[in-house]
Amino acid sequence: MNSKLDIGATAQEAVKFMKRHDARKQGMNVDFPWYPWPSLTNFLHLDRLLSGEHRDLGRMIGDGTAVDIGAADGDVAFFMESMGVPMHVVDYPPTNYNSCRALHAVREALDSKVEILETDLDSQFRLPQARYEFAFFLGILYHLKNPFFVLEALAKASRYAVISTRIASHNLPSNRKHGDAGINAGRIELNTVPAAYLLAPDECNNDATNFWIFSDAGLKRLLHRCGWDVLDFMTVGAVGKSDPATPNGDERAFCLVKSRHF
Repeated sequence: MNSKLDIGATAQEAVKFMKRHDARKQGMNVDFPWYPWPSLTNFLHLDRLLSGEHRDLGRMIGDGTAVDIGAADGDVAFFMESMGVPMHVVDYPPTNYNSCRALHAVREALDSKVEILETDLDSQFRLPQARYEFAFFLGILYHLKNPFFVLEALAKASRYAVISTRIASHNLPSNRKHGDAGINAGRIELNTVPAAYLLAPDECNNDATNFWIFSDAGLKRLLHRCGWDVLDFMTVGAVGKSDPATPNGDERAFCLVKSRHF
């Protein structure tokens, strides 16, 4: 692997790869829908997030293997493989957008060596390898029933991770002062409260796989309790005026964390 993967240059390469890869996928004869949201634009956020020596992904990954958990169509994994990083993917067909069919189709089309493990993160799972140097854990945390278990298990298996998830500064959007039927009786500011908001099945994007939306303080406390030290942290989107459910209230936290187990 290239010993230096500066995040600025890597983000630029990710955008170039995305354009080529999207064109490649459109030329494939498949009978399933592609994941509709761009995974590789996350590298632009990582370019803003990572600071100092952490801007060198190569320093953190070294000669080890990285894993992409909740990988959608695997774009991050296939891109990182193209940059010389040995990659594994962990995803689960019943909750994957196209039942992981895209992962396998692209792997074959690229003659890729990315290893794919289909596993339910809400079960007592095992990662395909006992030790990773780096994990991509992007946009998956709020889809898990048991985020404490997953983050704790990951901290025992990976030295570093980049994590993104939706968070909320308030329990209701700014144009609502009261909830329904006694739930969310009033609008409450949550940023400094170490809280987790449990969504109703149809409350966020009418998607029953959305479960827990943490406050800023709640996410940081969860990470610490699960064995992680936060090295870099930022939020994007509806900062300071976010809520768990509405499109206009979407705020995302991005963080680089290091496990205390290593």
